[in-house]
Amino acid sequence: MICITCLCAFNLNAQKQTSGVNWITFEQLYDSIQNKPKKVFIDFYADWCMPCRKMDKEVFPAPAISKILNEDYYAVKMNVESADTIRFGNQIFVNERLNRRNPVHQIALLMARRKNRPFSLPAMVILDENFEAKARYFQFLNTDQLLDILQSN
Repeated sequence: MICITCLCAFNLNAQKQTSGVNWITFEQLYDSIQNKPKKVFIDFYADWCMPCRKMDKEVFPAPAISKILNEDYYAVKMNVESADTIRFGNQIFVNERLNRRNPVHQIALLMARRKNRPFSLPAMVILDENFEAKARYFQFLNTDQLLDILQSN
């Protein structure tokens, strides 16, 4: 009986690890792109953002989405209200607005800002292998929409 319980627990753990997107941090991203250049997908979110939460629940777990993100991209997920200091290469990024209204982290503002428009969520950025921005999206994307975008970039 104990062996069966252990086997079931192992099986569930293995399924958790193989399903969904393998999200990494900006620090992990820097090391990864130095070793093996690859396209980058960045998902900026906040806990209060309902479209972000809906994408987390419905879109990112989709097998086709997680497969393409895990195989063809480095996938980074970042809470824009984070108080973390992020080291990326020789640069340091902080949340300068931490104790203010709309405390959006510096790195999110740098990568997902739109000219003459306020920062909005959800915000997704796609970078090529040379770490140059190729596309930015500021809306809920369903599975089919995101899949088309990921396959075309």
